[in-house]
Amino acid sequence: MLTLVPTPIGNLEDISKRAIKALLEAELIFCEDTRVTKKLLQLLSQKENLQFNCTDFRSFHLHNEKQILKNLSKDEFDKNVVYVSDAGMPCVSDPGASLVQFCIENKIDYDVIPGANALLTAFAMSGFENTEFTFYGFLAHKGKERHQKLAQVMQSNILSILYESPHRLLKTLEEIKNIDENRTLFLIKELTKMHQKYYKESAKNIFDILKNENIKGEWVIIVEPTLTKGENLEVSDIENLDLPPKTKAKLIAKITGKNVKEIYQQLLDKI
Repeated sequence: MLTLVPTPIGNLEDISKRAIKALLEAELIFCEDTRVTKKLLQLLSQKENLQFNCTDFRSFHLHNEKQILKNLSKDEFDKNVVYVSDAGMPCVSDPGASLVQFCIENKIDYDVIPGANALLTAFAMSGFENTEFTFYGFLAHKGKERHQKLAQVMQSNILSILYESPHRLLKTLEEIKNIDENRTLFLIKELTKMHQKYYKESAKNIFDILKNENIKGEWVIIVEPTLTKGENLEVSDIENLDLPPKTKAKLIAKITGKNVKEIYQQLLDKI
């Protein structure tokens, strides 16, 4: 069978007994990075006085997973197969989902062991009382996709959670600040590690603080929902506004995706 094993995101003591047992029994370990996994097992061996006997470590990551799956045999899973990402829960902004789907399609038994996860840990630490959230992972580095996703985050009426690297953190915060400087954010870096640090302030205040701080490390950003009042805007609401037909046509086209000229003509026909 396949067992997906979460690994510590910073503190080695967050490894569970079940995770250690799965790693001890593993005969084949798929790894996001074999070097990282071997280092983890070395540290666990020293700390827990254990002997991990698996010698078959295979790379499985975003850039090679399709090729690996193409050549993967069901017979491999007659052994105890484990998958681990570099840190945290597999399949959450990490590879692994395609391996799970392979098991589903080929009727191979699989299991996921609960464990360390930056997303849920940050959510619990944020103090926001919202019970719903949307997880966006990492934003695109640049371009239209990044702009659209950030606009979606800032317009959302439920909590939005992002991961961000130290290289793009200030850029992301500045973009959020420029949209709504008063929006409350919760930020935390280096979760579970020695230099863990968190902030909960307005977008403007956090940006001003972090401009002069050490921002090395991986970050989680939680964005307060936008405040919404009343119901969603309907086409009829716009039609009843005291606005010129051209302006109404543009607004209706924006929310329906229909052609502006056609809508404009329909509005004129109603006059």
